[in-house]
Amino acid sequence: MHTRALAATVVFQALSEGRSLADTLPGAIERLGDASERALLQELSYGTLRWYPQLDGVAQLLLRKPFKRKDGDVFALLLVGLYQLMHLRVAPHAAVSLSVSAVDDLGKSWAKGLVNAVLRGYQRDPALLARACGKSSAALAHPDWLLALFKRDWPDHWQALAQANNARPPMTLRVNQQQVERDAYAAQLEQQALRARASDFALQALTLDTPVDVVNLPEFARGWVSVQDAAAQLAAALLDVQPGERVLDACAAPGGKSAHILERQPALGELVAVDRDAQRMRRVSENLQRLGIQATCMVADVAAAADWWDGRKFDRILLDAPCSATGVIRRHPDIKVLRRASDVAGLIEQQARLLNALWPLLQDGGTLVYATCSVLRGENELQVRDFLATHADAQEIPIVAACGHVCTFGCQILPGEADMDGFYYAILRKQQR
Repeated sequence: MHTRALAATVVFQALSEGRSLADTLPGAIERLGDASERALLQELSYGTLRWYPQLDGVAQLLLRKPFKRKDGDVFALLLVGLYQLMHLRVAPHAAVSLSVSAVDDLGKSWAKGLVNAVLRGYQRDPALLARACGKSSAALAHPDWLLALFKRDWPDHWQALAQANNARPPMTLRVNQQQVERDAYAAQLEQQALRARASDFALQALTLDTPVDVVNLPEFARGWVSVQDAAAQLAAALLDVQPGERVLDACAAPGGKSAHILERQPALGELVAVDRDAQRMRRVSENLQRLGIQATCMVADVAAAADWWDGRKFDRILLDAPCSATGVIRRHPDIKVLRRASDVAGLIEQQARLLNALWPLLQDGGTLVYATCSVLRGENELQVRDFLATHADAQEIPIVAACGHVCTFGCQILPGEADMDGFYYAILRKQQR
């Protein structure tokens, strides 16, 4: 199948079926043998969904009537074509002609003239983009409901937050300190003409100037380095595990934080990694095996402790809670079309349920680090506020942050700050009775 037709199919599956790029794109990529075409498919799929609110705004100005649901794949192809014209350095004639020829692969030859007319209509009228961007949703390429939440929660930062979400994410590495020092690994990268800059906040983090395939990273297969955003790397430092302690990584998949905890403190007593997704837990085991480290891995609903917990309390718990993922949209642009405003209340309830379920599993004097990759206050500092109000034995330990925003409870990093994803952290200590 034509690369652009495959991209349209992937985009259609996100728009009409609610399927994520992580679910659909790998299978689509396997259908292409050429590496450059695979890269193009990924670029078209990610880019079209990243700019979807803007592309949709322009398309609606060009269409006389909306497409029927059964022809949503043709509409997706139109968006893919517009993305090439508006955001890629593809020759305009090629973007149009190749998009038109891709219609045949969708089995919708009748739409060739329509696709051609719409794309050429955009070329003829450069004012279309400005007209579409009269609406904030198109100008900032986010759905209106999400922009409203950003503006409510971050009135001085909401536009910059949205713009950061639209940027291409950097590729950041976590150097395994059990194998090599960060500066020494940076020197190895330099020898392979891979330039990287060290993070001022995550002490094992190096951010590459240009992303590369992991197979090109020195000693990747031997576990010297992993790919993990610098903001996510802060979790292990905040948890601050000591030798001999028993640790729970709740909602652990895909295992980056578990691995980092073990790299930082190989003398801990036991790390238990739990997640309800069996497929993602296989990735945890694979990541740990590559790094040459071990943990107790379980597939279970971590909130249903009776199903998996052996009754021995934990000294430290990391709860990287399910959330709206509004801090990592630059990495997962399909969030813009998959997430709904109505989802947020359910996520807040789930986070509260997890906090309440895990608190009894923590030793007196123990520490729980609550984390999300959200920027919404309801999931973050308000969640912690409500937990503290209902748990007299819980004490917040303030985070002295050199970066991010110190909140009434916890600390918030917004997307793009210090090259990091958007993350929230709070440290809770269980007071001894």
